[in-house]
Amino acid sequence: MHDNTRTHPCLPFPTGDLMRHPARLGIALTLALATSGCSTAAGGGSQKDGKSSGPSAAAASVTSCGRKLSFAGPPERAVALDQTSTETLLELGLQDRMAGTANLKTKIPAQYEAAYAGVPVIAPKIATGEQLRAAGPDFVVAGSADLFTKDRAGTREELAALKVPAFVSAVDCPRRNPAGRTPFELLFSDYENLGEVFGVRERAGKLAAGQRAAVAKAGESAAKGPRGKERPTVVYLYSVFNGMPYVAGSTGLPSEMSRIVGAKNAFDDVNEDWPEVSWEEVAKRNPDFIVIGDLSERGRPGDSASEKRAAMTGHPVVSKLAAVRDNKILEVPGTELDPSVRSVHALGMLAAGMKDLGYVR
Repeated sequence: MHDNTRTHPCLPFPTGDLMRHPARLGIALTLALATSGCSTAAGGGSQKDGKSSGPSAAAASVTSCGRKLSFAGPPERAVALDQTSTETLLELGLQDRMAGTANLKTKIPAQYEAAYAGVPVIAPKIATGEQLRAAGPDFVVAGSADLFTKDRAGTREELAALKVPAFVSAVDCPRRNPAGRTPFELLFSDYENLGEVFGVRERAGKLAAGQRAAVAKAGESAAKGPRGKERPTVVYLYSVFNGMPYVAGSTGLPSEMSRIVGAKNAFDDVNEDWPEVSWEEVAKRNPDFIVIGDLSERGRPGDSASEKRAAMTGHPVVSKLAAVRDNKILEVPGTELDPSVRSVHALGMLAAGMKDLGYVR
């Protein structure tokens, strides 16, 4: 069980006490930064491929979303502000370098449970600047740039003034990245940059290489599709809220997934990640098949795959679509449709599902 009042290893009082006494926050952060070389409660020290070793003074420098981040040595008290960054750090074996996590929308997968159990939860939802500073971070990681705002964790400029580097996933910073790089390649660059920062380059390189191979394997489907036919169209149904569908637009990962497997996102003309549309508009697009993102673990009304199926079969127009009538519907974990270390799994499910539906020979 997570203990949010765990004593800071370099401070004389519990971090929970900091949250009750905001005046101590600035002092605590200064002390934490001044003593960042001390070991964390989980063991401290640098790592190589996820295993603790002796202290390392290896300097590193990376660029994240247009900002150069420099490190005198590997971070010892990293905070991940969302599920995406949390799972990436756990996949890289960095749990004993983590001083906190926040804003998890679903359960942590079984493969990360043991490592995650020792990471303090600084906020069950989106972390505030006060909650972040109470954790005494020396590095902050987020999958989304909008977590770094004045009314949330604080801006990257504010954190830089406190000597706390802030890393944003390259996937959420498209205008700052080289033209032509795909969302998956941007995701893999995150692994490699974090590997550089933490001194786990070999492990990060293996992770990126393995996922590149998974993307290439999924792409073999596109080459084996029926010749002489247009690409099949797909609607990605992410959520149903107040009876209205939310689907994948052109700027989200599903459009890239579609391209890889030889399909086309039916809402590629909408310049948003997950726009709200009408059921009538879904029917108008008349997709060849539908991908349902199952968000059962999130637990909101309309999140489960069964609720989404019921919404479609109960709609007087959508229920008549061939994709619904003939059950040309695939189910994948909803969280994997957003860029994360688990997204290649959903991509593999999509490629396999298209084969089962007859779109791949």
